[in-house]
Amino acid sequence: MWYFSWILGVGLACAFAILNAMWFEMREDRRLSALAGDPAGRPGAGDPAR
Repeated sequence: MWYFSWILGVGLACAFAILNAMWFEMREDRRLSALAGDPAGRPGAGDPAR
């Protein structure tokens, strides 16, 4: 039964890595939009062409 805990651990580690990458991308987009002058912190919210 060791293989069950091993595959569960690998799956959870992969899920954590994917969620961490998604969180980092969201945070980076928010930081870049704040630097561009968007007070709401949403990418594209201050773009008048949209």
